[in-house]
Amino acid sequence: WTFGGGTRLDVGSDVRPTLTVLPPSSEELQQGKATLLCLANKGFPSDWSLSPGLLEKDGHYSWSSTLRLPADQWGKVGSVSCEATQGSQTPLSETLRRDQCSQS
Repeated sequence: WTFGGGTRLDVGSDVRPTLTVLPPSSEELQQGKATLLCLANKGFPSDWSLSPGLLEKDGHYSWSSTLRLPADQWGKVGSVSCEATQGSQTPLSETLRRDQCSQS
């Protein structure tokens, strides 16, 4: 709920989102670019560190974060990690190793 002056009240049980890291496409790598996407889905409340968040019909939020780098730099990294934090909860982390990607 958002009240007249912009005060926000989230009502519900804490739900840790699911993190996913998506690699760049082979088409993008051929163009010399690499975009990695970190998705945090179905979390609650709205104050997880990946923002802005999208409120879905089920009352949970989804967030995304994008990392863009040159394809040659992507070719030199061993892995990319994404972290989501909220208040005093233990941070969530998901790692994508480059050698797990078909277009590495």
